[in-house]
Amino acid sequence: MELFKQTAIDFLGKRKYFLGISALLIAASVASLIVKGGPKFGIDFKGGALAYVKFRESPDIAAIRSAFESGGLPVATLQPFEEAGSYELKIDLNLPPDADMIDGRARVAETLRKLYPGEGGKLDFNNAGVETLAERLQVNPKLASSAISREEIRQGAEKLIEFRDRSEAAGLVEDFPEFASVPDVNADIIAALPGEAYLGAFAIRGVEVVGPKIGKDLQRQAAMATLYALGGMLVYMAFRFEWVFGLAAVAAVFHDVLVTVGFFSLFDREIDLTVIAALLTLVGYSMNDTIVIFDRIRENLKITRRMQFEDLVNLSVNQTLSRTVLTSGLTLISVLCLFLFGGEVLRGFSFALVVGVIVGSYSTIFIASPVLLWWRGLVAERADARKGRAAARG
Repeated sequence: MELFKQTAIDFLGKRKYFLGISALLIAASVASLIVKGGPKFGIDFKGGALAYVKFRESPDIAAIRSAFESGGLPVATLQPFEEAGSYELKIDLNLPPDADMIDGRARVAETLRKLYPGEGGKLDFNNAGVETLAERLQVNPKLASSAISREEIRQGAEKLIEFRDRSEAAGLVEDFPEFASVPDVNADIIAALPGEAYLGAFAIRGVEVVGPKIGKDLQRQAAMATLYALGGMLVYMAFRFEWVFGLAAVAAVFHDVLVTVGFFSLFDREIDLTVIAALLTLVGYSMNDTIVIFDRIRENLKITRRMQFEDLVNLSVNQTLSRTVLTSGLTLISVLCLFLFGGEVLRGFSFALVVGVIVGSYSTIFIASPVLLWWRGLVAERADARKGRAAARG
């Protein structure tokens, strides 16, 4: 399938304009990174605690921030989920270096209960685990004196927790009558539940804790992984074509990575491990797109030896234009759907791919090809200069 046939667009004739656009994008990216003190790293790279909390009603973000900071837990970010009516927050905290996951979860729950106090002496069902709930129900006077075994109570607690965590309840049960629909749970257990537990106004759906030292190690490993990928691509291109082709391709990929990271800084988005995975995916995607054009250039060099190199590159880009648009267009549609509908957890990953696919397709034509053309011209000038000096000496 071809979208375009026999196009004759002078891409390289307009290279100065597009190189200017790239220069502006890189300048804006570097300026943003300098002003903001570098990329905005997620918990994976800077350490701390990341909690996902669902609320029954719209949370008071200012009050929550104040509660954490007054409790000695500096808040890096408090980000509401973008889904309408979700009432969820992503809370990024700077925990002490010796904190672990259990301690992090406990401190988040303790702070939030200052704003959303519980019912004295009762268990918060929306934040309870199976064992905790089972132990609480087993000491209930009515259940303890009944014929219900401790194992049956535990199994009932497990089913109740499963009901709470499934998609309909979304981790936050709002009313006790909802438990009537839970199958295979003794009615006496359900009847005893309101006396032992209350339904909290929030539910901690997940907590991640990463120490600062581990975060620094992950930063270094992520940077090295990206550099190794670029170096590997350079070696591969040098063997497959000439080393100058590899240099041009790596220059284009480096441009893509820098601009993508700059967009994260400009839009104040966090860089975490999923984003690094997206950047490495982008390296391979952009390199593959560049190889297609360079392959066509190499073939045309064998066929049309008398054509000017700039015209030959333009011809090669036009011949592969349909393939580039089809491949990049379909990929962009896929990652755009992932960005719009993939949820908050995948938002950084999909954002990197959306920016990367656009910038990668652009750089293949307007960065890699001009670099190749510039180098060939520089080599030709030096060859002519050597011939001139040799003729003068002769």
